[in-house]
Amino acid sequence: MPTTVTAAVNETVGAPFTFQDVTLEDPRPNELLVRITSTGLCHTDLAVLGGDMPAPFPAILGHEGAGVVEQVGSGVTGFSVGDRVGLSFASCGHCENCLAGREAYCDNFMPLNFGGAREDGSTTFTRTNQETGKAETVHGSFFGQSSFATYALVEARNAVKVPEGIDPDLVGPLGCGIQTGAGAVLNTLNVGSGDSIVVSGTGAVGLSAIMAAAATGATTIIAVDIIESRLEEAKRLGATHTLNSKDVDVVASVLELTGGRGTDFAVDTTGVAPVVEQVIAATSFGGTIGLLGVAKPTATIGLAAMSGKRVLNLIEGDAVPQNFIPKLIDLYKAGRFPFDTLVTTYPFTDIDRAIEDTKTGAAVKAILTMN
Repeated sequence: MPTTVTAAVNETVGAPFTFQDVTLEDPRPNELLVRITSTGLCHTDLAVLGGDMPAPFPAILGHEGAGVVEQVGSGVTGFSVGDRVGLSFASCGHCENCLAGREAYCDNFMPLNFGGAREDGSTTFTRTNQETGKAETVHGSFFGQSSFATYALVEARNAVKVPEGIDPDLVGPLGCGIQTGAGAVLNTLNVGSGDSIVVSGTGAVGLSAIMAAAATGATTIIAVDIIESRLEEAKRLGATHTLNSKDVDVVASVLELTGGRGTDFAVDTTGVAPVVEQVIAATSFGGTIGLLGVAKPTATIGLAAMSGKRVLNLIEGDAVPQNFIPKLIDLYKAGRFPFDTLVTTYPFTDIDRAIEDTKTGAAVKAILTMN
């Protein structure tokens, strides 16, 4: 029977979160009903709420969920009631890119993750209109989950079992932000021992890129930000040099640190056009730049700056979550990827405080807990 859910609902772009009781339908044959125990707060949630990325409203956002399987669809194999799972982005599984193992570039990525509905257009959440008494749609399926709620329906291909030896409530952020930063370094750029890299923006995504670069044996890892406490965190997690862009010329400083050559690789997590241009200029001729930030729709960068360099706009760290998340967990358990030190936890009802702390830099990776 349908499940009554408490969810943080946004009525429209820019609207506040309001906690409401909504109804979640039963799982279909390919779906799991997951009781959400925690969920990460990601910049993409805020970008959608701010209108920088399109999505239908009213909506239930949230896309770094972790929880417990409560029901298993009749066609699902490999999962059982009681399994602890982390949730990641949605992909269709049948397009050319999915079949080639490139789920992050699923042909249906945008509608599946931002369209507010399943692939067939059906929705999962309803609520009762207080004036008319009739049922009305609340858009869910955000990144195939909508985890700003106490329960979520997810396709089994979105879920990853949590192995023993790790707190299950840490796993949610591995499904998007941390996976994105680490995957850019490990999967796409293939940063290796002795390489150099500059990372602009030291939030959760940038710090994950820095930890991954340190794990590969990169010998020059340069962190760039304007928040001094974040730069200190970057140094603790593996950055060999830090640059506060309010105080120094970033390009000149990077060139000085690399003997005038520039870095082999760069990662930008800000999406801010002038910052992107800086890291491109700080990268060596023949170098590769990975862009991970959510840019404003009007943001532009000049083509001339890219001459002789590869600039890649990356999605989800080129990850196949069912393969990559366990690898990150293995690195964590080996002490080489201490992402747990980024985490600050908040009760689900303190979502507004978590957002404010994230914006000010007081929190690097906020996790909302449902208990």
